[in-house]
Amino acid sequence: MRDWLSPPPKTPSERKAAMIDETRVHYETRLDGGIAVISMARERYRNALSQQMMEALDGAFRQAEDDPQVRVIVLRGEGPVFSAGHDLGSPDALQTRAEREGQSMGQRYPRTRGMDVEPHLRWRNIPKPTIAMVQGHCIYAAWMLASAMDVIFAAEDAQFLPTNFAYFSVPWDIGARRAKYLMYDNRFIDAREAMDWGFVQDVFPLDQLEAKTMAYAERVAAQDPFQLRMMKHSIHQMQEIQGFTPHILSSYSDRMVRAANTEVPISEETEAGKRRRYLSVERARANHEAGDT
Repeated sequence: MRDWLSPPPKTPSERKAAMIDETRVHYETRLDGGIAVISMARERYRNALSQQMMEALDGAFRQAEDDPQVRVIVLRGEGPVFSAGHDLGSPDALQTRAEREGQSMGQRYPRTRGMDVEPHLRWRNIPKPTIAMVQGHCIYAAWMLASAMDVIFAAEDAQFLPTNFAYFSVPWDIGARRAKYLMYDNRFIDAREAMDWGFVQDVFPLDQLEAKTMAYAERVAAQDPFQLRMMKHSIHQMQEIQGFTPHILSSYSDRMVRAANTEVPISEETEAGKRRRYLSVERARANHEAGDT
């Protein structure tokens, strides 16, 4: 469990990771350094979340966390959309796909978990207030990213589409029944509906979104930082007692098992009218009969 009373010492690799890739993420501070603004800067690709973009975001979040002057972190997307979600075809995505070519699910697992789960848990647990400023589309991986922030403000044009895999926070974001209701239907919700359901905390006209968000960030930055840290810790502890992190991790493991089962067949069809052969069962039986188990 994260020690919220004092930040942990950074390893050399973590200090290296804190370097920001300015081709994908822009970082600035405002209010005499009290507010860090992290901007996704892949407008050409609608701020799609590639492996490289996630690493760049992680560097920016680490820098904001490490800076003692920064009291509040604001996350935004440049251009007309917050983020279109998973990167499915940009040069970043093609490079990552080529690197994974021929790898088994077991070989890909550390990297995929390092993109889908660990960053979101780490960003969620930054002991400083975090705010997402959302306009336009917020789809799948972008929902996951926004969910890891403490507060979400949205423009009136915002459209949200949740994902049912990877960082599966949706039941915690909007409640179990609403999560089922929405995800069974696989549809977008607009900013007002997202606010009614508790995912978004306030909605503003697009031309007022930044000013309203920054005004809130300034008010928060004026509070005592230790009190803010302890309030956040207390609220997170409530969710941890209810099982937040174990649920996120077990859901991801379940997803990986299902993905592996589509990669390695667990059964095969035999002649018509005969039972299917479950290969995993047959392997277990063969091992047992050979005395291996």
